[in-house]
Amino acid sequence: MEHDVAVAPPLTESASAVFAVLARAGSATRPQLASLAGLSKPTVSAAVAELEGAGLAGRCGTASSGTGRTAAVYRLGPDAGAVLAVDLGPDLTRVRGCALDGTLLAEATGPRTKAADAVREALGTLPAAAPLRAVVVAVGDVTTPAKHGAGMRPATAKAGPVFDAMAIALPPGVPVHLENNVNCAALAELHEGAARGRGTFGYLRVGVGVGLGIVIGGQVLRGANGAAGELARLPYPWDDGREPRLEALEEYLGARSLLRRAAGAWREAPDGPCPRTTERLFTLAGQGVTPARAVVARHAADVGRLAAAVTAVLDPGLIVLGGSTGADPQLLPGVRAELARLSWPTEVVSSTVGDLGTVVGAARLAVARGVRTVTEPGRWRH
Repeated sequence: MEHDVAVAPPLTESASAVFAVLARAGSATRPQLASLAGLSKPTVSAAVAELEGAGLAGRCGTASSGTGRTAAVYRLGPDAGAVLAVDLGPDLTRVRGCALDGTLLAEATGPRTKAADAVREALGTLPAAAPLRAVVVAVGDVTTPAKHGAGMRPATAKAGPVFDAMAIALPPGVPVHLENNVNCAALAELHEGAARGRGTFGYLRVGVGVGLGIVIGGQVLRGANGAAGELARLPYPWDDGREPRLEALEEYLGARSLLRRAAGAWREAPDGPCPRTTERLFTLAGQGVTPARAVVARHAADVGRLAAAVTAVLDPGLIVLGGSTGADPQLLPGVRAELARLSWPTEVVSSTVGDLGTVVGAARLAVARGVRTVTEPGRWRH
């Protein structure tokens, strides 16, 4: 599927700067815009008039100053547009539609197998007159530029068929960008979660699989091949007489193996039925059921060893634990203890954005890209 950029009306440099500032601020007076953009008041007045004429900004009220004077307040206009963020999760598809100032306009959730329906539901909720400026799709995969046509595609077959089915629901002519789901969740932690105020940290996700979002100086590190943080490719096992297998570490730490370990440790009569989900396993561990506590403790030590490997390479200062098992606070003491035993002092905390982290981070990326399609339209023609 080819995605061409819907070209926004050409803007002067000052109007582009004011539009970007207004998108970040949400609403502002002309004096505030002048201060935020570093432009003179006459230049801002001309820029605001240009944006109003293009439908990209409009008045939304007035504000009073301490001297009793009032000033018009501006916000983005109806033609500024909207963006879409799609999280193609392992089980669920989550979709968010946002205005270019980040305001939430639409939400939809559905099974992964019906991702296109969730996209259509969200699109149907967006204002009909608002042009769709950009789409960001979060996938549990490395992403790479498509070999044929514009846009991006998953680098392997993991997300390909679902992505293709979902893409059919998107309007033609909208730029689509793929991003790794762990990177998106790391951005959510940076701006709205446990890593606020920390420009450098690692977001370690442990659930069905494992992954690492690396944030350095407030920016996600993607690597030369878009594969930075792909912990599943760490050699494992790595000792005498055993050859590392492809993605064996992810297999060992993933939820399925965790439940197999629980089944091997379970004694049906005194402990009740063996848990069939990781959620139930952690609930029983919290209730003090002995085998559940032992399995969770071992899992915490394993995650702590992985965190020690991350710390040895990155020295991030902070590791945020996320994912369906990683975010459970019961892991924290064991992870911290094992990390302290094997490496140097590093803060470890649990994620605070939860299951919505990926789509929240994807929405932030989509907003940023949507703003750039208006302020730098020439960059997004291909």
